[in-house]
Amino acid sequence: MKLSHLKQIVEYLKKFKKIAAIYRVNDTTVKVVFDKEDAVYFNMQRSNSSIFRCKEYPRTKVYNAPFDVLLSKRFNRSNILGIELLNEDKIIRFKTSLASAYKEEVSYLQFEFTGKYTNVILLDGNNVVLEALRHIDLFSSFREVRVGQKLLDVPPAPFTPKEYPLEDVEAFLYEVYEKEQNARLENLKKQKISFLKKKLKKLQKLYDKLDSKEVLEQEAQNYEHLGNLVLSNQHTIKPYTTELVLQDYDGSKVEVQLEKPYANPFLISEMFFAKSKKAKQKAKHLHIEEESLRSKIQHHKLFINSVQEAKDVAKIELLFPKRQQTKKVKMDDSIETFWIEGYKVQLGKNERGNIKLLESARARDIWLHLKERPSTHVIIRTDKQNLPQKVLEAAARLCVEFTTTSKDRYLVDYTPRREVTIQNGANVLYNKYKTLEIDTRD
Repeated sequence: MKLSHLKQIVEYLKKFKKIAAIYRVNDTTVKVVFDKEDAVYFNMQRSNSSIFRCKEYPRTKVYNAPFDVLLSKRFNRSNILGIELLNEDKIIRFKTSLASAYKEEVSYLQFEFTGKYTNVILLDGNNVVLEALRHIDLFSSFREVRVGQKLLDVPPAPFTPKEYPLEDVEAFLYEVYEKEQNARLENLKKQKISFLKKKLKKLQKLYDKLDSKEVLEQEAQNYEHLGNLVLSNQHTIKPYTTELVLQDYDGSKVEVQLEKPYANPFLISEMFFAKSKKAKQKAKHLHIEEESLRSKIQHHKLFINSVQEAKDVAKIELLFPKRQQTKKVKMDDSIETFWIEGYKVQLGKNERGNIKLLESARARDIWLHLKERPSTHVIIRTDKQNLPQKVLEAAARLCVEFTTTSKDRYLVDYTPRREVTIQNGANVLYNKYKTLEIDTRD
């Protein structure tokens, strides 16, 4: 960010008297709610930092790292004693106090827009580091950022920066968001759609390669016939041969090339009978494999459409949550998982996924489904009685987006899982429900 812009933003921020709430909405963006509802976002991405305002920026995850715990403890509901641009450099410093029954606790909150060392640093009244978004050791910089160490000042810039006056700071902050989001959104869309199309191509290839039921049944008959011919010609078959010349029941000769040698004719016949059985089983269950691949192909097409229709980066981040580095847990490929404001939201990709969701959901989890029409089942995992309305609305929108691409108004019913009775497969009955309206036309 330009120093001139930061100076003007600091003057704009001086009108606020209180930090009502502060927390991370993603890995590098901190949301600060001033006074009552004035939210300002500090994007602290290295070498690409910014400050912006927007109508809404969904919280994709609830962070509980030491930095986040201390950020909340020291600055939530704190009074702003002063805001300054430290040493006339690219560092916005908030001096705050948190009044308690015993004492007034002074803390400093620093947003440092310093290129590759961009950081958020929490300090006590003596300029000692309490926590930081990024810890920096002496091997990386002369200015160590480590808990318990006093923070050194950044040396003054060796030049006089140019001035870039802003007509309206607030309008500028909204414009920053629009420009950044539009550029990043288009880039993310290209990346994610390319990724999804590759997966879709693989699935389509597998589907196109599926044999027909008739072909598999004929294959099973041929292998069974060969197995019987081997038994009827066993006296002519030499051990460990790979070329068979068998006499068929009509007197004709049948030549067979084996993939590997076998010790005796019985092993050869068992091999053919095993292949016949496998082909029969594949023919019998072919409809299951076909339906599974069809549903996966349709799910990916809906997924691509959802990405194409995304209006902001936050929606892309919601659709592609970062994988958690925890214990290895086998993922079910019939269920898609998202995170909305820290809530785990899952939807079934096909009937199998819908059934698994219904079976694994707990009594208080919230179940969503399009009203009076087939749709994917959605479960919001929660033990809480009251979910934030925007979480419900976002989950309902996913329910619509992963069911149809048609633009219209849709009604989505939702109710605790305990109110849903499974009838047959993924068919259910439910009562005591509420309904949301989702409009996909805008």
